[in-house]
Amino acid sequence: MTNENKDQFRPADHANDHFLLTTVVGSYPKPKWLNRAKDLYEDEDSDFDEDNWQEAKDDAARLITAEHERAGLDVVVDGEMRRNEMVEFFAHRIEGYEFNGPVKVWGHNYFDKPSVVSEVEYDDSWLVDEYEFTADATDRPVKVPITGPYTLANWSFNEAYEDDDELTLELADLVNEEIEKLVDAGARYIQIDEPALATTPDDHAIVGEALEHIVADIPEEVRIGLHVCYGDYSRIYPEILEFPVDEFDLELANGDYEQLDVFKDPEFSKDLALGVTDAHVAEVESVEQIEENIKKGLEVVPPEQLVVSPDCGVKLLPRDVAYGKMANMVQAARNVEEALDEGDIDVERGAPTPADD
Repeated sequence: MTNENKDQFRPADHANDHFLLTTVVGSYPKPKWLNRAKDLYEDEDSDFDEDNWQEAKDDAARLITAEHERAGLDVVVDGEMRRNEMVEFFAHRIEGYEFNGPVKVWGHNYFDKPSVVSEVEYDDSWLVDEYEFTADATDRPVKVPITGPYTLANWSFNEAYEDDDELTLELADLVNEEIEKLVDAGARYIQIDEPALATTPDDHAIVGEALEHIVADIPEEVRIGLHVCYGDYSRIYPEILEFPVDEFDLELANGDYEQLDVFKDPEFSKDLALGVTDAHVAEVESVEQIEENIKKGLEVVPPEQLVVSPDCGVKLLPRDVAYGKMANMVQAARNVEEALDEGDIDVERGAPTPADD
């Protein structure tokens, strides 16, 4: 891993010497009219056809990509406007999966949990069209989130493989195939989403092995991130430092940084994409609060290894709140960069203190 891997996303007109890359995890609130369009498309009595539905998704993707630009993000996504759920979306595109109806997960919430009923196989590309559309809609770098093979296996019924480890590695080979196609299309920033990782003891080994499959023959300049949210991070640290990724994207704001110390010993040797806004709270944090959160990241890594992001996908928030969080996050990052340039933050040994102390 090199700093050049991150610096390739630095805007040419970036005002500060320091650069804290700002991005989002992936999902973003869908415009209300897109949900209405989906209802019309699924209504057998409606004349809202496939072309209409495709146009609606295209319009939403352009709109949210522009919203990310307006917030000032250095790297954007389309807010996953074409995706419904992080496992279901991919399971529909992988040979060997089938659906048998929704499963109750908690309270009144249901999840359309798929089953693996035969050997998984790669058919058509999952995300290349989505990436190319978004890249054409913006001048900024585009990140591509992909649900990781461990979560795709862990959150499905396995009816075809001896165990979930075998299924995970088979799926990892498919993810590798997809990333190769994305790289050929121009993608340079791939995020593997593994929310299931920190929830189960001792499964970091199979995830590490799966990542070796995922990154096989992927060029070094392609940035690979791993997003992990909720769970007990002490279950996976420091073992995850051996994973072949450039960046770990971690949910920490929601827990008020109680788990931050986990990553201080041994030294965090990768880039840290720090969650600095809480995706579970429908209030916009102030710029000043987010600045303090960013400085917590400097207790773990030096500025050149820090990336600034929300905790997780923000699709469940009101859209104006999601936008406010993004805009304030970018402003806070620029303010911290300026303070670093001026020497107002001392990051020696990774612990920020006022420079005049």
